[in-house]
Amino acid sequence: MGLTVRYFDYNATTPVAPEVFDAMAPFLRESWGNPSSIYAFGHRLVDAIERAREQVAQLIGAQPGEIVFTSCGTESSNTALMSAVLQDQGPRHCLMPTVEHAANLETAKRLEQRGAEVEWIGVGRDGQVSVDSLSGLFRSDTALVSVMWANNETGVISPIAELGSRCRDRGVRFHSDAVQAAGKVPIDVTSCPVDYLSLSGHKLYAPKGIGALFVREGAPFHSLIVGGGQEKGRRAGTQNVAFMVALGRAAELAGDMLEAESFRLTAMRDRLEGSLLELPGVRVNGREAPRLPNTSNLVFEGVESEALLLLLEREGICASSGSACSTGSLEPSHVLVGMGLDRLTALSSIRLSLGRMTKEEDVDHLISVMPRLISRLRGAIP
Repeated sequence: MGLTVRYFDYNATTPVAPEVFDAMAPFLRESWGNPSSIYAFGHRLVDAIERAREQVAQLIGAQPGEIVFTSCGTESSNTALMSAVLQDQGPRHCLMPTVEHAANLETAKRLEQRGAEVEWIGVGRDGQVSVDSLSGLFRSDTALVSVMWANNETGVISPIAELGSRCRDRGVRFHSDAVQAAGKVPIDVTSCPVDYLSLSGHKLYAPKGIGALFVREGAPFHSLIVGGGQEKGRRAGTQNVAFMVALGRAAELAGDMLEAESFRLTAMRDRLEGSLLELPGVRVNGREAPRLPNTSNLVFEGVESEALLLLLEREGICASSGSACSTGSLEPSHVLVGMGLDRLTALSSIRLSLGRMTKEEDVDHLISVMPRLISRLRGAIP
């Protein structure tokens, strides 16, 4: 028999929940028409799309009309940044932390190529953006601030409400990439002043290939994909009904389970960290800041992270050294470097992220094998 796979990489992706698969299956088998059609076989699917839109809106406290379905979180963030900065009055100034996800960093670089001025914001050793420091960077031509709700590598949660309030006071549009946060921590855009919010289905136990963008009523919007009039003219292309339904059901489940799952995952994460911190030369990155309940980013001094991940794989344990989008890179994590870690320490860090299917025995197994693997690797380094 093969090894039991013990998955500790839920921040990379999640399995499709059985309830989500059951909800989407009829729209792949029986109700497969085009919702833009005039005849009932296709047009009746509009109700399913709007129901899904309501479910996604409810998860974050939005109005259904403020939700635009996209293909993924990356498209959502691309659209938000382009919409806020590239307006009729021309390119303008925007602010973004250096520790953002590549979906945001690369879009900002694209904006720079088109004449915008991007000012990069540093973070503290805890991984957070200083609200007061941000306030001192506003200019008369600042069009946008973009800050992740929770970092995908460290799980550090940003002070989004406070940052958003400073932006609103100055009349500056505010975007938050909530791909990792949605369904793990409460989000309410009614009380939190964000203008744009990015979501991704495959972090929420829905399939890969579906996402959503919250656009507050009145916020500038620039269609990234043009053609037909789908999504009320905001995103062209035949609507992916089955995946929209899947995201809606996943959002509904996440909302129902949020409190209980947050409590369960926090307890398991803290137990895991407590055991690993008993080993010499181990510490948690971002431990001083609020974090997602499921995420732990740990330094193992004297250990090369990629070597540790290979040994963990031989034990049937799936983990990562950071963002799945940068797998295979020989460079240290830009997030950890941005938090002040030196190159060697950053290359000695791994991310463990728990999820809905993580069991106590999975954590027990990881705790039991880690001392042996760490000792083996430290003994192999001159």
